[in-house]
Amino acid sequence: MSGIKTMTIKSGATMAPTGGTDLVFASDGITVANGCSLTVPAVASLALRPKATVKYRPSVISSDGSFTKDKKSVSYAVPFTTSKGTISFRNIRVEREIHPEDTAANALDLNVIMAQILTDSEAANFWAAGSLDS
Repeated sequence: MSGIKTMTIKSGATMAPTGGTDLVFASDGITVANGCSLTVPAVASLALRPKATVKYRPSVISSDGSFTKDKKSVSYAVPFTTSKGTISFRNIRVEREIHPEDTAANALDLNVIMAQILTDSEAANFWAAGSLDS
């Protein structure tokens, strides 16, 4: 198996999760500028509920007629109780910026490529231990 330095992933692929358990999100009422704050209400303890924050900064046109990129970001945090009884968080953040003249297919492909980088077996040692080699 090769490592992240020489990994191979698919461009133009499709991805669909299988198995697992549904996490059903709902608004938690916290105001987020240009976004929303979500939680998983099925987790009984308020202190241990997973949380997601979703934000969107739209593209704007400048006075010279050019456009800025839009920006979409999602952060996800899962609290857990440590062996010392304190609460710590597992966090992940993903951001994507796209120029409005780019295509929806290219934007989707970026998502699929990042999903593979996060889950591909060739990147597993990087995510587990920071290894850049196999």
